[in-house]
Amino acid sequence: MDDTHTGTARAAGPLAGFTVGVTAARRADELIALLRRRGATVLHAPALRIVPLADDSELLAATKDLIHCAPDTVVATTAIGFRGWIEAADGWGIGEELLARLRAAELLARGPKVKGAIRAAGLVETWSPQSESLAEVLDRMLAAGVAGRRIALQLHGEPLPGFVEALRAGGAEVVVVPVYRWMAPEDLGPLDRLLDAVACGGVDAVSFTSAPAAASLLSRAEQRGMRDAVLAGLRGDVLSACVGPVTALPLQAHGVDTVQPERFRLGPLVQLMCQELPGRARVLPVAGHRVEIRGHAVLVGAELRPVPPAGMALLRALARRPGWVVARPELLRVLPGAGRDEHAVETAMARLRGALGVPNLIQTVVKRGYRLALDAGECATDSAG
Repeated sequence: MDDTHTGTARAAGPLAGFTVGVTAARRADELIALLRRRGATVLHAPALRIVPLADDSELLAATKDLIHCAPDTVVATTAIGFRGWIEAADGWGIGEELLARLRAAELLARGPKVKGAIRAAGLVETWSPQSESLAEVLDRMLAAGVAGRRIALQLHGEPLPGFVEALRAGGAEVVVVPVYRWMAPEDLGPLDRLLDAVACGGVDAVSFTSAPAAASLLSRAEQRGMRDAVLAGLRGDVLSACVGPVTALPLQAHGVDTVQPERFRLGPLVQLMCQELPGRARVLPVAGHRVEIRGHAVLVGAELRPVPPAGMALLRALARRPGWVVARPELLRVLPGAGRDEHAVETAMARLRGALGVPNLIQTVVKRGYRLALDAGECATDSAG
């Protein structure tokens, strides 16, 4: 599900000219639509796939265990996970038995959405925090005492660091209910293409909506022998945008800086990228025009001009020393696959000028090289301010 872009100028959204990798499997269509609506080119590479509930022997075993031996407390962590659990039990013919056990237990809901799912199942939660914080749920349980209690914890694809351990340390018996377990994708091609893009600078940001997806991406990089190259990209120019702090943990453990929105939702995640990516763009006052260098395109004034990779390589080399002459041999070294023929620089430069639509942005200095026609008395900036 890769986007394509043409060589014609067009109006620019906040993410126009940037390429964003999407690692999500669940709700990927929603995230992709939000990104595209703001102009981004999207590289969809699911890092995981969800085990179908009907085929999940672990979930079936945990459900039967709870029906056989009733829990004292049930912690529901996600609305979609709780609904999926009830629907799976119905499909196995044990839905009513499960509901009877849940009805008799103390039922704790992590937040409003989970509370809605509980009530839709004909149940009533015992308590739910205003903060939607599992830490608050844990604090309440430990304060009330958990020794000798049998506690069912509904997970949704990812572990909850420290939660289970704290309950067991307090003397509880914990039954983990693994709703929607993750496995590696059946088709690794899209993920491999994303890893290649991260390693070579062909993507500006990668979005993560679950910790297992982040861990899976790094694991695949390790399998392909490109862990160091991928980490270098993520530690460098590629923005790692995570939906929340738990999602960011596998990346941060490898020294990757991440950004997360204050509200752990897809909308705020996209809005955060709309701030971060343009804020990283190079802005230059050139030949009377405001030139903003984005991932695979350039804003000349208000017009977005897609630029081919060779042209972007030349433009970035010139932008590192705006106003100064950059020699052809130096430009040749940054051209992808150019070899030793300096004529390749002239060809790529002609195409770059054509893509920019304003020929005098780049000046030819006879027998020396090329330079950006930086406006007199102006300085370059590193943000869109």
